[in-house]
Amino acid sequence: MKALSIAATGMAAQDLNVQVIANNIANMNTTAFKRARAEFTDLLYQAERLQGVANRGQSNMIPEGAQLGLGVRTAAIRNLHVQGTLTNTGNKLDLALNGRGWFQVTSPEGETLYTRAGAFSTNATGQLVTTDGYLVNPNITIPTDATDVAVNQSGVVSVTRNGQTSAQQIGQLTLTNFANEAGLTPLGSNLYRQTEASGTPVSGTPGDIGFATINQGYLETSNVDPVKEITDLISAQRAYEMNSKVIQAADEMATTISKNMG
Repeated sequence: MKALSIAATGMAAQDLNVQVIANNIANMNTTAFKRARAEFTDLLYQAERLQGVANRGQSNMIPEGAQLGLGVRTAAIRNLHVQGTLTNTGNKLDLALNGRGWFQVTSPEGETLYTRAGAFSTNATGQLVTTDGYLVNPNITIPTDATDVAVNQSGVVSVTRNGQTSAQQIGQLTLTNFANEAGLTPLGSNLYRQTEASGTPVSGTPGDIGFATINQGYLETSNVDPVKEITDLISAQRAYEMNSKVIQAADEMATTISKNMG
């Protein structure tokens, strides 16, 4: 019976849906995490009767056919790059983006990656790095005798050094935008990689048209809404149970047919 395979595709789809929701909930407190949404599409249809063909002779066209759907499949798991709220941390090296844009970082292999998690610190030589030690690009080096670090909304980094009263500019942070942010590949550790689908990176200065501003002493929180996730979880669970009921009903129908034929 086709109902068995159709309902099985529905159960598989809702199982994937629950996994996506579970990952969202697990990352509720992950800095700059972007929630994902599973998207589905229907499978091919089996034509039991075609519409638009003549019933008899050259007249009496069939107005509506009979197309039997064969189930559902996963179309995409879309990362929703919606702005998260900003939370004050008081840490001078915590930088939050308010608007579109990505920080550029360099991996140990020399690859350029992208992140919105601005929980930065300094390494042994004073270079600005991520929590995994990836260098921020362009490179910013904080002098060892710096008594204060200031980053304005345009990304200008200045320090006040020991024995000095005026701040000295030491660097300029830049941001990167993509035509299709959903096309970036998530790598974990709050990092993303450019793909053909994302388009080529476009660099700019924070505060320029189309680019975020930088807020020093803040971090962007995840954009996960706990209430929505729980609601979606209940909905996915109910859909899974309904598909399970379809399989149970189809199995009972097949058993009845077997008994009657026997």
